[in-house]
Amino acid sequence: MKTENSESESLWTKAPVANLVRYEPSGIYFARAKVRGKLVRKSLDTNVLSVAKLRLADVLDSEYRVVAPSQTKIVGKMTFADALGIFRERQKLATDIKENTKNYNERAAIDLLKTWPGLGQTDVKRITKFDCLEWRSRFGKRYSPTVTNGTLSVLRRILDIAVDSGARYDNPAKDKDVKRARVRRKELQLPEPDQFLALVSHVRGNGSGRGGHSADAIEFFAYVGSRLSEAAKIYGRDCSFLKNEIIIRGDPITGTKNWEMRRVPMIPEMRKLLERMKAERGETEFLDNPVLKVRKFNRSLKNACKKLGLFHLTHHDLRHLFATRCIESGVDIPTVAKWLGHKDGGVLAMQTYGHLRDGHSANMALKVIFGEVATPDVVTPPKQNPPVTVASANSNKTAAQAKAAYSYPWWASSNPIEVFWGQANEPVQIVPLPKFLQSAKAAMGREVFEQELAEPLALVDELVERVGVSTIEALKAKLLSGASQNIG
Repeated sequence: MKTENSESESLWTKAPVANLVRYEPSGIYFARAKVRGKLVRKSLDTNVLSVAKLRLADVLDSEYRVVAPSQTKIVGKMTFADALGIFRERQKLATDIKENTKNYNERAAIDLLKTWPGLGQTDVKRITKFDCLEWRSRFGKRYSPTVTNGTLSVLRRILDIAVDSGARYDNPAKDKDVKRARVRRKELQLPEPDQFLALVSHVRGNGSGRGGHSADAIEFFAYVGSRLSEAAKIYGRDCSFLKNEIIIRGDPITGTKNWEMRRVPMIPEMRKLLERMKAERGETEFLDNPVLKVRKFNRSLKNACKKLGLFHLTHHDLRHLFATRCIESGVDIPTVAKWLGHKDGGVLAMQTYGHLRDGHSANMALKVIFGEVATPDVVTPPKQNPPVTVASANSNKTAAQAKAAYSYPWWASSNPIEVFWGQANEPVQIVPLPKFLQSAKAAMGREVFEQELAEPLALVDELVERVGVSTIEALKAKLLSGASQNIG
């Protein structure tokens, strides 16, 4: 391991990843970090960034293990401050944690020491469940549930270090009685379509020089559903009028919140807004600069909401507004979750926006009937002759007729894309539901929920985006033979 106190700025370039630098003469990447106050640098033996990023974590982990025995103090006393020092060192070396998260954890550690007198000098063996409960009670009365849970999580992770080092047997902060605070979900109070238009109009005409830019920003957030930090990094060149989509890349170094780029379709209102902004600024200026001229517009929102008698709105409420309008317009929740950048397949979106399906649920409830139906022309069949057998025969006959329309038996294919595409475009249920669901998962390359099959056309549109138009055209040509009336 080579250690240096100074480096030539002309020979070394920082890579877009923490603790990673590039030696310009050779193009080789090096790990560069401070371990226990000592600056260390080690070659990763590659000039490929993607490979260097994978090797970086292993190198830093091995360096940490070298100094770990001197940090853990297995023999003798380990204070909470000792464990906290190891925790901080690991945070600095971690390459899979964003800087904002590291800063949040550091603030939580500071709040922990401030609200727990003498904690830093306390032997970790002497920290009891009662101590954790007493601190949790005091802290929870002073701070919000979210901050309480974040700080409790840091406490647990620091004490985990004491357990791993052998300084104590268990983690008292993880006892079932030391519970996380219950977070009450915020009730969404969002403007109706006409109220939103009035809000934008008020901000645009407030007379200040920033009014027009703030109004554009409000519309942009409501039409794309991005996070605040993501919107600031969207340039004009990320808005494709040809593909009718907006690419959200996030920070150049850390990316989006979940590290992944995503594409959001350009709804008609967004297209109209961007076309006007492009015409006003000129193509070159529009393409080479951020779309938004202002990053924050809290005061404009607050004043407009107060003037119009609306509930106070924030930047993040406009993200909720985008999701709400999409769902109310009939877009399925998993698709909305994808546009928002969620990676859970729609679980969080269902929890947040599931109530918006109440209207649909009420309409479906009208179809549920108990007792006799007040239609005199309907005769109830006798029990000894149930219609199941007849319906089953009709269903088999219908499936057989549907199969006869095809010259290629896609329902028996080993290619899941063919099975999924064929059944998704066929009104008659030929493929059993379990096989249809399994084929959908394999074709989409992700988890597909059974309720998504109720709207197969949405999945078909997504499949086109995933595999490309040329693949779909070849698929249609293969399956269309003798069945053009079905596959479209």
